[in-house]
Amino acid sequence: MHNDHEFDPITPEELAQIAQEEELARKIRREVRRMNSGDASEDIKIDKEQEQQQHKEHKENQEREKKRASSTFRLLISGNILVWEGIMEYYRYLICIAIMFFVSIFVMFTALHLDVKYTRTDREVQLLRERSIRLQEQRYNTTTHSAITEQLRLRGINIYDPPKPGEIIED
Repeated sequence: MHNDHEFDPITPEELAQIAQEEELARKIRREVRRMNSGDASEDIKIDKEQEQQQHKEHKENQEREKKRASSTFRLLISGNILVWEGIMEYYRYLICIAIMFFVSIFVMFTALHLDVKYTRTDREVQLLRERSIRLQEQRYNTTTHSAITEQLRLRGINIYDPPKPGEIIED
């Protein structure tokens, strides 16, 4: 016997799709008969109640989530307070406060720097005064009349004091 396979233009995928469509059509017909007989009205009522219950639960979950998200502490920690509509109108004030904060820090450091510079300069002035006083003492010791006559005597130069004081010339 010779097996002759005929060519079937319908593929197995198309056969599966046709079977699914027939099953769906049977289910739809069954539901339509149930609806017409009145058996499905209780199921529809139960489905509506379940949908309402789910909608209510979903709304409550959204309320809880919204309440949880609006907690000020949580907003501060997460940084979401920066996108909060109530805060957005105060941005320019916050920026102004931040600028004043940085300016005050700058002024504080400038004042500290100038204070340190003043302290150093004051110390240098004190040292210069002490040196000036020591130099004045040395100059005084070397330029007094007795010191000059002593130096001249050591070098062998005789000096004598005039018998009468010199004349004062006035303008």
